[in-house]
Amino acid sequence: MPDAPLTPVDVLVLGGGAAGLSAALSLGRSRRTVRVLDAGDPRNATSPHAHNLLTHDGTPPSALLAAGRDEVARYGVEVASARVVAARTVPAPGPAAEPAFEVTTTDDRTHRARRLVVATGMRDVLPDVPGLRERWGHDVLHCPYCHGWEVRDRRLAVLATGPRAVHAALLVRQLSADVTLLTHDAFAPDAEQRADLAARGVRVVPGRVASVQVEDDALTGLVPADGDVVPCDAVFVGTRAVLDDAVVDGLGLQTTALDFLGEDVGRAVAVDATGATSVPGVWAAGNVTGPQHALAASIAAGSLAGAHVNASLVTADVAAARAARVTTRP
Repeated sequence: MPDAPLTPVDVLVLGGGAAGLSAALSLGRSRRTVRVLDAGDPRNATSPHAHNLLTHDGTPPSALLAAGRDEVARYGVEVASARVVAARTVPAPGPAAEPAFEVTTTDDRTHRARRLVVATGMRDVLPDVPGLRERWGHDVLHCPYCHGWEVRDRRLAVLATGPRAVHAALLVRQLSADVTLLTHDAFAPDAEQRADLAARGVRVVPGRVASVQVEDDALTGLVPADGDVVPCDAVFVGTRAVLDDAVVDGLGLQTTALDFLGEDVGRAVAVDATGATSVPGVWAAGNVTGPQHALAASIAAGSLAGAHVNASLVTADVAAARAARVTTRP
């Protein structure tokens, strides 16, 4: 027997991470009907603790999400475990008509809403080094601000993916006096960059990294294709940001190329200061708009987007109410 048709809602929030739940909280408290569709694979899933988040520093990411779900549920927000496979704008009958959207999930159900908040985040693509992915979030790290304190004063490495690695190495040097930059054949530091690194005592090791060395479930070194093992207790590595194409391209959202210190690191959904995208009726928040959005920034962006979505609906509701008065006037 087929599932009963789903009731349309005011807002569909695509993604149940920090940004999506924050938007849902703003909208639920404004008495909007909201459904959050969450695929259940947040970017920080492998991290044992979330850091640099005021009043919640050190809380496991799963605990933060569980608390967020409980909070939005108090305001009537529905959170469904579902992965979006298609999203599209429903053609409007006239130039003044309201936007509408349909979203299809893996269970072959169709969700319909007046507005969308895209908070599907991004996927981190790591360099192709055997064993690196398995240590991701533990001792293979991406952000000195999120994870640096926990590995301070230890043997630290930076695995280059391009020229941004120099900046990363100098940031990491603030955490430890024992820092090695491995170029991984991704780039060659110029004379100025080498002078900066040398001034801070950062070693530079050329050549590709072939694998990671692990002992007793802990990283102990990086293994070059040629040369001796570089001992390290943790490695910081830049990633490439990959978006959810089914949502972003399905809706036709404008994206922008991400260039960080001369390195192409992917693309992000283009938004204005309120989180509005290039498609009327669609807002975006969190890592989908830039991979450097940590939890605090994602929460703030989601809250702001939710408020502007509600304001958009208020304007539409006023226009509809005025039109109804005109048509019913004797």
